[in-house]
Amino acid sequence: MPLATDHAVSRLRAACLLQDTNNTRPRLDRGEPRIERCGRCRLIPSHCMCHLRPELSLAPGQRPAAVCLIMAEFEALKPSNTGWLIADVLPDTQAFSWSRVRVEPGLLALLADPQWQPFVVFPGEFAEGREVVTELAAFLPGAASAAVLKRPLFLLLDGTWSEARKMFRKSPYLANLPVLSLQAEQLSRYRLRRSSHEHHFCTSEVAALCLALAGDEHAAQTLEAYLEVFSNRYISAKQSVPADEGDEGHQRLRALAAVHRSRA
Repeated sequence: MPLATDHAVSRLRAACLLQDTNNTRPRLDRGEPRIERCGRCRLIPSHCMCHLRPELSLAPGQRPAAVCLIMAEFEALKPSNTGWLIADVLPDTQAFSWSRVRVEPGLLALLADPQWQPFVVFPGEFAEGREVVTELAAFLPGAASAAVLKRPLFLLLDGTWSEARKMFRKSPYLANLPVLSLQAEQLSRYRLRRSSHEHHFCTSEVAALCLALAGDEHAAQTLEAYLEVFSNRYISAKQSVPADEGDEGHQRLRALAAVHRSRA
């Protein structure tokens, strides 16, 4: 099945596949034989959710916050990766591969673009010696600051917890950027790749929390609902049971999509 290349993460996935000419990437599907998956949503064909994709288009003159994913090696290839969901929902999401020895020029250009105020999203307790902020009041409309002219750009380190810590420590181009430390009271509901620490969130959950902090509640709620639907369908596929399109998550996603269409 051909690969879709209509957003940053899917393009990064296609590039990773092309570069891996020696087929050295690890097996990312469990079991034998290799599972056939939809090239667009990464689910098996019987559980495809392409028809549920809730892309949020930008209204003329709208200047919302945005997300940039800095992805560990092979992360874009994992069927359970949730950074892909962010790019599905937010059309201007950026994605770059991380390497300790080189930096993609496009990432450096993005960080230097004066329209953005970048924030590295990372737990403050691991950011000793860095500028740490916990809220964005000074960067939102109505703030008495020149920074109000800039759009928040949330830099998410997409990988396992150990990979994210390595990226945080060994990326000097991020060292002088403020660190946004989320103070979420909720526990993670992500069920596909469970962290040993309940306060660790998956990438899509982190993005939703950031969007809510930036005042875009509709985008945050849509991303949360989309993650819930993806998780339910992914697990249903693994258990060989049909997807339940009438469950609470599907209903909430459709209701949020209807709200967006009414605003467009």
